[in-house]
Amino acid sequence: MKNGFSISADEFRQFSQFLEKSCGILLAEHKQYLVQSRLSRIMQQEGFSSLSELIERLNQARGLSLKEQVIDAMTTNETLWFRDVHPYEILKERLLPELASASSFGKLRIWSAACSTGQEPYSISMILEEFRQSKPGSFASGQEIVATDISSSVLEQARRGEYEMLALGRGLSQERLTRFFTSSAEGSWKIRPEISQRVRFQSLNLLGQYSILGQFDIIFCRNVLIYFSSEVKTEILRKMHRQLKPGGYLILGASESLNGLADLYRMIHCRPGIIYQAI
Repeated sequence: MKNGFSISADEFRQFSQFLEKSCGILLAEHKQYLVQSRLSRIMQQEGFSSLSELIERLNQARGLSLKEQVIDAMTTNETLWFRDVHPYEILKERLLPELASASSFGKLRIWSAACSTGQEPYSISMILEEFRQSKPGSFASGQEIVATDISSSVLEQARRGEYEMLALGRGLSQERLTRFFTSSAEGSWKIRPEISQRVRFQSLNLLGQYSILGQFDIIFCRNVLIYFSSEVKTEILRKMHRQLKPGGYLILGASESLNGLADLYRMIHCRPGIIYQAI
C-alpha cells in the first residue's frame, strides 16, 4: 500500500480512543496526518489495507507486540541534554544541598518519568556527580535514578548509553562531553560507568500503578503531561504525590502546571523556574 493511506473520521475516532485508553495520549482532531506519517511503516510491514484492520488486530489479545509497536510509533521522543537548563541548576544549587544537609538522610532516590532515550536521567546523574565531587561524602548511603518510559525501543537505546555526535550536540557542553563520555571507533560516544551505574531503566505506563517504584526525594516529570487530558493529568499527579517522600519535590516542564491540587503540593518560585513540594 502507499504511504498516504486514507483515514475516515470514524477510523480516526476509534484509533484516538485506543491510544488514549492504552497510554493516555490525547490526539487533537486535526492530527490525522500524524497518524498517517507515523503508522505508514507498520501498515506496510504488516500488510494492512486500512486503519480499521489495524484497530481490529490491536483489540485482539494476540496483538500485544503490535500494540507496543504502535505506541512506540505514536510516542513523541523529542529530548535533549539539560533541557531548559534551570531545572538542573535548581537541582544542583538548591535541592541537592538541602537534601545532603539533612541529618538523617539515607539513600537519594530520583525518578525521571518519560525518560525517552536517556538524556534526562543521564543529565541528572552528571549533576549529581558534579555535586558529589564538590561536596565529598554527600549521599554516602547511595544514590539511585529510576528512569521510566512506555516505549521499549527508546529504553533499549537509553540503556546502551551510546549517542551519535549530532544527538550530543543538543544541549551538552564540550567540557561535559570530554568529562563524562568516551569515544568509540565508530564515531559515537558512550556514557562513562560512573554516570550510568546509578541509573536504572524500567518500562512503565503512566496510566498504571507506581507503587512498585518505591518512594522518591525528587520526581522529574517534564514535557509529557501536555499530551494527556486534564483528568488523566490530575490522576497522574495524585499518584506521583503518593510516591514522593514527605517534603519531596516535583519538577514539571516549562509549559506545564498543576492546575489545582493545592492540597497536595506547595508551589515554590525559584526565579527562574517553578518547582512543587509535596505537602
